[in-house]
Amino acid sequence: MSTTETGQVTGTTDKDYNIIWFVEACLSNALRLENYIQDAQREGDNELADFFRRAQGESRKGAEQGKAILAKRLG
Repeated sequence: MSTTETGQVTGTTDKDYNIIWFVEACLSNALRLENYIQDAQREGDNELADFFRRAQGESRKGAEQGKAILAKRLG
């Protein structure tokens, strides 16, 4: 049996799976960063909270771009 899954098992080709995974990872990261922001704020560390906000914005941006690619390919 091959160690590379190319869609025979899941029914989803690697490239499609990869973009779906990427969107999920970006969204999950944005949620996780919300906790980090709150932790930093609770400790009064505005520099760190701002850093996490910027990172969260980039995660949201990645998710939106990935969703646009998915919509184009699925629609």
